[in-house]
Amino acid sequence: MTKSASKAKTGGNASSSESDPFLTDIKTLRERARKHIMDGAVTASYGADRGVVVKLLNEALATELVCVLRYKRHYFMARGINADTVAAEFLVHATEEQGHADLIAARIVQLKGEPDFNPEGLAMRSHAEYVEGKGLVDMIKEDLVAERIAIDSYGEMIRYLGDKDVTTRRMLEDILAVEEEHADDLSSMLEKLKAN
Repeated sequence: MTKSASKAKTGGNASSSESDPFLTDIKTLRERARKHIMDGAVTASYGADRGVVVKLLNEALATELVCVLRYKRHYFMARGINADTVAAEFLVHATEEQGHADLIAARIVQLKGEPDFNPEGLAMRSHAEYVEGKGLVDMIKEDLVAERIAIDSYGEMIRYLGDKDVTTRRMLEDILAVEEEHADDLSSMLEKLKAN
C-alpha cells in the first residue's frame, strides 16, 4: 500500500505530492457530506446541469408512459389468427415500459426534481407518438417506430451525459438495451406475419 493510500484509508491528510490526484482526502469528503446533507444523492462531483437532466428525464418519462398506453391498447385490440401470441408480447412490453417509467421517475426525485405525470400535454412531452394503428400489422409497425425513436433519443441522452452523471447514464443504458430487444421482437413478429 502506498503512503498516500495508507493515509487516505486511515483518514489522515497526505500532502498533495503524496496523494492520488483524483482522490479527495477522507476528512474533506466527510466535511462535504455533512455540510451538504440535504442534497441527498447529488454531491459536488455531479457534473451535469441538473435542470437539463431533469427536463430530459421528464421527456423520457412521458415517452415511456405513452408507450405503456399504446401497448396496452394494442394488447386489448389485437385480433386475428396470430393475435394471442402478439398480444402477449404487447403486454410484456407494456409492463417493461412501466418499469422504465418507474425507474426514471425515481431518478428524477433523486436529482431533486419532480416527475411530471400530468396527463395534460403528455403526448407533447413524449418523443414517441400515440398511434393506435389499424390491424395487427399496423400496430406492430407503430410500436416498432416508437421503439426506434426511443433507441435514438436514449442514445443521444447517453452521449450527452457521458461521465457527468454516471448513474443516470447507466440507467438509460439499461433501458436502451431493453428497447433494442423490443425493436428486435417487433421486427421478428412483423417478418413472421408478412411471411404468412
